Amino acid sequence: MSFHATILTLFPTMFPGPLGESLAGRALAAGLWSLEARDIRAHATDRHRTVDDTPFGGGAGMVMRPDVVAAALGGAQDGRPTLYLTPRGRRFTQAEAENLAAGPGVILLCGRYEGIDQRAIEASGAQEVSIGDYVLSGGELAAMVLLDAVIRLLPGVMGAAESAEEESFSAGLLEYPHFTRPADWNGRPVPPVLLSGNHASIAAWRRQESEKITRERRPDLWAAYQAAIASTAPAP
Repeated sequence: MSFHATILTLFPTMFPGPLGESLAGRALAAGLWSLEARDIRAHATDRHRTVDDTPFGGGAGMVMRPDVVAAALGGAQDGRPTLYLTPRGRRFTQAEAENLAAGPGVILLCGRYEGIDQRAIEASGAQEVSIGDYVLSGGELAAMVLLDAVIRLLPGVMGAAESAEEESFSAGLLEYPHFTRPADWNGRPVPPVLLSGNHASIAAWRRQESEKITRERRPDLWAAYQAAIASTAPAP
């Protein structure tokens, strides 16, 4: 069974967008995964096809109605995890991308305006997920980012399976620097160890670089990495 993604959105024509190109696009054409974009507005019941209303308690903006969203979700939920893309959700990680890639697919709910009525989120059992600490105009771009992270991990999508094993976050660290020909470019030589042919030394250099970059750029990841090492160390 191929991985199946269902997108619930007010703008279904945004899909597949970038997901129809490169690795994801070739995998889509090959049937390694499938995509369905459903229009939430199709579930509005009034003649104006209204999907939002003013928030109770006052405040700026509009809120997507729970009855319309629930009707859209009700026709899509089939046991696959349902994720609502929102800045207030838990941070989406590489580990979660791997978990989703091992399953049958995902349902992604894309909000607009000020968001979706909380009752619809809770009633559906949707998990709130964020791709970063910033705000977008809607969940569609976030859904594309999340799907791209997952699709590339599906069997047969990437040419070399080991590529995924050495990427950033795969071992709790950021990825080491990469170099290719020419060996000397504009007076900038490739680190000599990479030209040595000594695979053990190359592996050690890459690990050191990953640790250095993670320590300098992402103290939070470095602390988690150190804690993980400490938890697996044998007791004295």
